Amino acid sequence: MRKSHPIRRVVLATAATVSGVVLLLSLKPASDPAAASAAGAAPQQTAAAQESPQGGAQAAGTGTVTGDAAQTQYGAVQVRLTVAGGKITKAEAVQAPKGGLSDQKTELSVPKLNQEAVAAQSAQIDAVSGATYTSTGYKKSLQSALDKMKASSGSSSGSSSGSSGSSSGSSSGSSSGSSSGSSAGSGAAQARTVTGKAVQTQYGTVQVRITVSNGKITKADAVQAPKGGLSDQKTQLSVPKLNQEAVAAGTANIDSVSGATYTSTGYKQSLQSALDQAGG
Repeated sequence: MRKSHPIRRVVLATAATVSGVVLLLSLKPASDPAAASAAGAAPQQTAAAQESPQGGAQAAGTGTVTGDAAQTQYGAVQVRLTVAGGKITKAEAVQAPKGGLSDQKTELSVPKLNQEAVAAQSAQIDAVSGATYTSTGYKKSLQSALDKMKASSGSSSGSSSGSSGSSSGSSSGSSSGSSSGSSAGSGAAQARTVTGKAVQTQYGTVQVRITVSNGKITKADAVQAPKGGLSDQKTQLSVPKLNQEAVAAGTANIDSVSGATYTSTGYKQSLQSALDQAGG
């Protein structure tokens, strides 16, 4: 009994070792490839599924686009757009006319133009009354930014270029339609006469009428000016000079005539009113 007991122990220990090795070998393949494919493949597919739509959104147009600077009579206007998914989410003017009355007009017009650009998603927006030149420059720079946006999203020319094509066709077509239409039509339409508001001065009313052709003043004259006593002399002295300066400058930023300050001031105010109407 004592001799056979150690042999049984050896046999049992050997059997236990063999069965343990077999179990380990049977478990090892299941834990490596299967676990790797079960644990690794699913996250990779999920990541791929999550990345593709984001990549598609970026391809459709996301980022910031700055239009070309448009020169106006009072300074440069330049528009920058923030775009997400091919749509304008924010518009701002990185350049706008400054100094004197231009500061007030810029503060009045630019926020409205920014809002209209986001709302319209095109350059077909209304000019702000009293800030015609700024509005015109804004729309030109906005159209330039839109053109760049559409060009950069040309990869998704199915949906983007379809709407871009129509939007670019409508914006560029309507811009070149409105801009060539407005400049073709403007050849006939802009050759017109505009009368500014009557401005009251200390010595009487001043009112200016201008003839505009192709966006330029070709003639200016005062339909009303102070009369009586010394006013007649001052009017005769100042008005012809003011008329010449208005045509030469093409703006209301002209020098006052010495000795006729009130008449000059009234003239410039009425001239600016006429220019605003002509630009609109």
